[in-house]
Amino acid sequence: MKLAQLTAYLESLAPLAYQEDYDNSGLIVGRPDMEVQQAMVSLDCTEAVVDEAIATGCQVIISHHPIVFKGLKRFNGKTYVERVVEKAIRNNIALYAIHTNLDNMMTGVNARICETLGLTNTRILAPKQNLLKKLVTYVPVAQAEQVRKALFHAGAGHIGDYSECSFNAEGTGTFKGGENSDPYVGEPGIRHHEEEMRIETVYPANLESKIIMALVLAHPYEEVAYDLYNLTNQHQQIGSGMIGDLEVPMDEAEFLADVKTSMDCAVIRHTAFTGKQVKKVAVCGGSGGFLLKHAVAAGADVFVTADYKYHEFFDAEGKIVIADIGHFESEQFTQQLLCEIIQEKFSNFAIRLTKVNTNPVKYFI
Repeated sequence: MKLAQLTAYLESLAPLAYQEDYDNSGLIVGRPDMEVQQAMVSLDCTEAVVDEAIATGCQVIISHHPIVFKGLKRFNGKTYVERVVEKAIRNNIALYAIHTNLDNMMTGVNARICETLGLTNTRILAPKQNLLKKLVTYVPVAQAEQVRKALFHAGAGHIGDYSECSFNAEGTGTFKGGENSDPYVGEPGIRHHEEEMRIETVYPANLESKIIMALVLAHPYEEVAYDLYNLTNQHQQIGSGMIGDLEVPMDEAEFLADVKTSMDCAVIRHTAFTGKQVKKVAVCGGSGGFLLKHAVAAGADVFVTADYKYHEFFDAEGKIVIADIGHFESEQFTQQLLCEIIQEKFSNFAIRLTKVNTNPVKYFI
């Protein structure tokens, strides 16, 4: 199939609009119209992974971490980033990254960590704001349902676990067409009164152009009246980290031992135990220190994450146990998640999970 088919599906599940400002998710190397027969999935895109893709005949590498975060000014092979990009281009291999946009999804990286740790009643730890907008439009009563259906089909009207959400109120609209108009109802030059339905519905801001196009195509009027409003509401299914409950409370040492086994960790760096039972657990794959206040405020007993610096451990202040399990270790199961996502949609498409352990951190035990 075309590479664009694969990337479009991935971006329908984890839109690029939901990545962090510093990130570089998306198609980094390659053309959308190139044909691909099989893909390799990895956490990182290293030279060894590119070599493996070449040896196994993969045309695209889908990694969690982007190989390129900043602009490259030279391609002379001095850095591993330059060498990876050069080798991929020379061998016609596309490089695609699905990073913080997947981190921020309710069904993404952190959901897999919660699942691995056996957490229930999970939710986003720090929901994002300013991702939702509201559309208000006015439609003749007889055509209101066809417009609603078009808006819902385009992606509007989703609130949490509910779909096709809208508010509707009847009223009377007026308009007078000019001499060059061709009104759907009424006569040019004569003010017309029409019984209309006011339809309000919310939608993700990144779908705005699609929503407006659906509205215009479904609406009977020559000139479609609509209003767009920015909303500061939190998007409960998009955001950083997750939090959930243990089905059976554990003591702190028992819980960390379980984490070490479940997450396949060589070692866990942690703060002092508080002496409390572990009931509620916050998680964040990768560097999650910025979420500590959210974890404490949400009542978490333990915060499982990675990349904590020495002085940052003091911030626990006896209120919570910080468990740093390592960056690679916290996100390693993302590879299996991506394979499952792709295979569910494209059952006949060949997916290979890299055999390369890309963890740059080694432990001398």
